[in-house]
Amino acid sequence: MTDTARSTKGSIELLSFTVGGEDYSVDIMSVREIRSGTTATALPHAPDYVRGVINLRGNVLPILDLAVRLGLPHAPGADARHVIIVVDVGNRTVGLMVDAVSDILTAAQDDLQPPPDVGTGGGQGHVSALFVMNDRLYRVLDLGSVLPAIALDAA
Repeated sequence: MTDTARSTKGSIELLSFTVGGEDYSVDIMSVREIRSGTTATALPHAPDYVRGVINLRGNVLPILDLAVRLGLPHAPGADARHVIIVVDVGNRTVGLMVDAVSDILTAAQDDLQPPPDVGTGGGQGHVSALFVMNDRLYRVLDLGSVLPAIALDAA
C-alpha cells in the first residue's frame, strides 16, 4: 500500500470507479471531489493523456484521461458520460477522467494483496494493491505512479 493510504482499525476506505470497463479504486483520503458534465479546455503540445484544464473555483487543474494513461480502451459513450475525480497528489491537485464512480468501499488491510510481478520490467506499474469484494477484483491505483511530476508540469 502507498504511504498516502489512511487506515482505521486495520481497514482502508477506497473510492471505486470504472475506467475502460475495469474496476479501480483510490484512497478516499486523496479524493477532493467528484464532478460530472465538466468540459476541459485543450492545451497544445500536451501529452495524449492530458485532456486539458478546467477552472475549479479559481484554480486551473489539469485533467488526465485515465483510460489513455493506463492504456485501456474507452467504454462506449464514455466521452459523453465521463466523471472527473479531483484528487490531491502530494502538493498537486488534478482531475482524473473516468467512466463512472461506483461506490465507497471499506477493505481490510489484510485483504490488500500486492500485484504479481508479470515481467513488465517496471514492477507492478500503476497498481499498488489488489483486493476482492463481492466477487469483483479491484485494483488500487498508485497515484504517484499514475501522475508523475513531469506529466503534471506539462499541464
